[in-house]
This record gives sequence, C-alpha cells and structure tokens, in this order.
Amino acid sequence: MSTDSTTALVLQALQFAALKHRDQRRKDEVASPYVNHLITVAHLLATVGGVTDPITLMGGILHDTLEDTTTTPAELEAAFGAEVCQVVQEVTDDKSLPRSERKRLQIEHAPHRSPQARQIKLADKIANVQDIIANPPTAWSLDRRQEYLAWTAQVVAGCRGTNPALEALYDQTLAQGWQALGQPPTR
Repeated sequence: MSTDSTTALVLQALQFAALKHRDQRRKDEVASPYVNHLITVAHLLATVGGVTDPITLMGGILHDTLEDTTTTPAELEAAFGAEVCQVVQEVTDDKSLPRSERKRLQIEHAPHRSPQARQIKLADKIANVQDIIANPPTAWSLDRRQEYLAWTAQVVAGCRGTNPALEALYDQTLAQGWQALGQPPTR
C-alpha cells in the first residue's frame, strides 16, 4: 500500500468517525468534541508509538464507533474491511453489561488481544489519563478519578510487551496523575 493510499484511508476513517461522533461531547467542563479524543489516540499511536500500520491507525480513530454510536460491525467492515472491523471489535465493550463487569472484562481480555488492539488500548488509556489529570469529567469525584487511574494500570498490565514507547509514556502519565491527584487511600 502506498503512503498516499494509506493517508487517504486514515483520513477516510477520521471523516467517518467525525460524522458518527458529531453530536457527542466529552464530560469535561467545556464539553470538548468527542472526535478530539479519537484524534489524540491516533496521534499517540503514530508519534509516540511509531505506528505506521494503517489497520492500527484506523482502528485507533474508529475504536469507539461500535461502542458509542449506532455503527454496526457490518457497516464498519463494508467501509474499512474485515481487519479494521476485527481490531475495533476487540477494543469494544459490551454496553449491555454493567460498567463494573465491562471494566473487569477489559482487564481479563487485554493480554489476549491482538498487538494492534493492545496498542490502541495503550493509546486510549494514555489519552484518558491525560484528560483525567487536565480536564476531568465534571461529575467525577477525586475518589472516582483515583479509582480510574488504578483500573487503567490493571488494563495496561495486560497490554505490556506490545509497544515500549507507548508503555513508557503511559507510566510517565500515570505517575503525573498520581502526583496531581494524590495516591488513593489503602483499602
């Protein structure tokens, strides 16, 4: 695949994701457009992780379409192919399950995902922890933010050995999070 066609595919995924998430906002104080998160994930994959694989980059951009929009796997596969659809499905939570179960399953399944999916998880967790530090959801208490940081560490543990650069940035970002929010009380 040529660089030009790769760029076109990645931009096509970005356009698709922007359309699908157009009415969604993050839960921060300024209600940031949701697509900003998807761009951050792809940017982390490419710049920090050195990812050039279009499947992974498109998966990073599209990682929340099945979970958070009306997009179907068939629609995603028709637009981007079976490989991209598979990677996105690997990082998609089953929203019919309670949040605690979804979180538990992310921890349990992370080590068994493809290298592409694990890299997307790493970039997603970095982006989310950065947001928890700088632009947290307005309704989240300090305890909930601390619990979120602790949970991401469990998910990331299952993604290790995939991309040392992303793992190092995650570790640095998590340390900044603990410095900013304080260590959680021992329970």
